[in-house]
Amino acid sequence: MSMVDITAKKAVYREAVAEGVIRLRPETIQRIRDRSVEKGDVIEVTKAAVALAVKKTSELLPLCHPIPITHVDIGFEFLGEDRIKLVVRVKTIAQTGVEMEALTGVVVGLLNIWDMVKKYEKDESGQYPETWIENIRVVSKVKSLHA
Repeated sequence: MSMVDITAKKAVYREAVAEGVIRLRPETIQRIRDRSVEKGDVIEVTKAAVALAVKKTSELLPLCHPIPITHVDIGFEFLGEDRIKLVVRVKTIAQTGVEMEALTGVVVGLLNIWDMVKKYEKDESGQYPETWIENIRVVSKVKSLHA
């Protein structure tokens, strides 16, 4: 087990976009839209969680290189009445890509949403039959000599 040796690689512009979806009850989605979730503003707290997760990716994945993050863009899209899509774009000038950082941002962001609204999602027995996370993927990646 070892990190990939990137010593000889040149630092170039790199960008990755990842996305994922969380399915919630329509009433919970409305609480998020109305900013009436007891724990706080779900969108704003999730933005902070995503940025922190992106920057800490190499601390979570043992063979991932620590790289300088130059930009994180976080977008939310309400899909119908019961889903939220989270899109994370990460940029750097580095010797290796930022796909893992973008994916980590998406996963942690979706987990943060779930954590903030879980009290509204539980059924009578404390289960989450209408809540799930799906379609986490890398949408695109770019490697270029010029930003």
